[in-house]
Amino acid sequence: MATPIVRSANPVTLVGGSDLLGADLNEALMVGSMLVAADGGAATALSLGHLPDAVIGDFDSLEDDVRKRIPRDRLHHVPEQETTDFDKALRHIAAPLVLAVGFTGRRVDHELATYNSLIRNSDRRTIVIGEHDICFHLPAELKLELIAGTRVSLFPLARMRCFSAGLTWPTAGLVFDPTGRVGTSNIAASDIVVLRPEARGMLVILPRSALGPAVRSLLG
Repeated sequence: MATPIVRSANPVTLVGGSDLLGADLNEALMVGSMLVAADGGAATALSLGHLPDAVIGDFDSLEDDVRKRIPRDRLHHVPEQETTDFDKALRHIAAPLVLAVGFTGRRVDHELATYNSLIRNSDRRTIVIGEHDICFHLPAELKLELIAGTRVSLFPLARMRCFSAGLTWPTAGLVFDPTGRVGTSNIAASDIVVLRPEARGMLVILPRSALGPAVRSLLG
């Protein structure tokens, strides 16, 4: 496990270099007021009027003019080239929850790598916030308070079963597999949904409107 660069007793917002609106970043900052930028995400933060509390990455996409605007003690260089800047930043943050914005919607390879990092760093509870959806790794057990009718998608990145209660289509007994059965477009049948995977590697995808319930559940 990497030594934390950023430690916080409260949620942290992590910003990347993909396109995002100021409203997206502001919504995340309402939950996690400490702002960390993954490499080139520093430019995004500055363009939206926010000075990062820390910048973590290999700095291959951190332009000189951006670097000069950030205090030197907030720049944390992680030189290895084996992982993405999202992964570098995530594994060096110790916080109860990370809200990640600016990591979806531009490059498919980078976005897929982001979801891979959610599994690789499953001990770092993280919600990736996109334009329409949110995504997070399913912990050993999760109780979600949702509005009945909310879309609840389960996408496996490993072969497993996953117990559920409160879904329109029960999952008990089903074997999920990234090369076979996936669980997209299930629906909350009641206001309480319980999920319990038998292994690590299940992603939960919810509408953006379910961010509040997801934050409360993952912090609970």
